[in-house]
Amino acid sequence: MTAQNGSLIKLAGVTKVFYTEDVETHALSGIELEIREGDYVAIAGPSGCGKTTLLSILGLLDTPTRGEYFLDNQPVASLTATQRAGVRNREIGFIFQAFNLIGDLTVYENVELPLTYRKMPSGERKKRVMAALEKVGMTHRVKHYPAQLSGGQQQRVAVARAVGGDPAILLADEPTGNLDSVNGKAVMDLLRALHQEGSTICMVTHDPRYEEYAARSVHLFDGKVVSEEVGKAGAGPAT
Repeated sequence: MTAQNGSLIKLAGVTKVFYTEDVETHALSGIELEIREGDYVAIAGPSGCGKTTLLSILGLLDTPTRGEYFLDNQPVASLTATQRAGVRNREIGFIFQAFNLIGDLTVYENVELPLTYRKMPSGERKKRVMAALEKVGMTHRVKHYPAQLSGGQQQRVAVARAVGGDPAILLADEPTGNLDSVNGKAVMDLLRALHQEGSTICMVTHDPRYEEYAARSVHLFDGKVVSEEVGKAGAGPAT
């Protein structure tokens, strides 16, 4: 994907309302957001402020109640479920807090799986899988299963799976949430390296230490953007 004028994602007046019986919960209210090619954006705020809901909409896992979402300058509202799934597979790499690896698949097979949905030739799949595992330093674990890996190693495999398809953007939902501080910093250093290599990243985090890795921070409160700050351009916090 090549974003015109560098604009990759644009949200205009995005609102998300959850309806339960007689109760309306406004998870997001009038969100305006632009993510440009090469950005590293942190979405920050307290628990329950709408961070994960916003990431789900960005990842085409959910739809807004109102407002518009443009991906590569194209509106996504008219996409069918099949088309949305295709865009997720080709253009969006997901990194989850819980890793979401498949337990009965090896490291290699976990990273390869999204590529098989593209009907990619096996030779090309192998090339991409090994290149992705090389980036995260996990080529020596290709035959291992998730249960044989530490939490930090599992998240590295999850990152490899996300980048293997060369997506337009990486969406990371609390990628350090299940890790101790040492492994958390290692994963954040890995994301910083990927950004420096050209990856576009949007990350949800509640931790101010990791927010500092991003070039720009968007702060949510009660479903609204309350501030935006230019960060340290992915330099990471001082150690």
